[in-house]
Amino acid sequence: MKDTKYYTTNELAKILGVSRVTIFKRIKRGEIKAEKIGRNFAIPKNEIDGITGKELNATQKKEIERAVSKTIADYGETLRLLGDA
Repeated sequence: MKDTKYYTTNELAKILGVSRVTIFKRIKRGEIKAEKIGRNFAIPKNEIDGITGKELNATQKKEIERAVSKTIADYGETLRLLGDA
């Protein structure tokens, strides 16, 4: 491993208030980036903001952009009128 600091699955489970099984499932689905070391997973500490929702990932940003675009397309005039009020 590099100079990166890591959390174990147990530590992350405690931080998030979920079970280790939940952490393993999220790793398997790709929701949590982890490195496999032997039979264990290590989660880089720099991933924690994304995991805890303090930072948006690219997929989340695209989803928000789509929702904003759709809202503007559907309700743009109404939003403009509300802004003028």
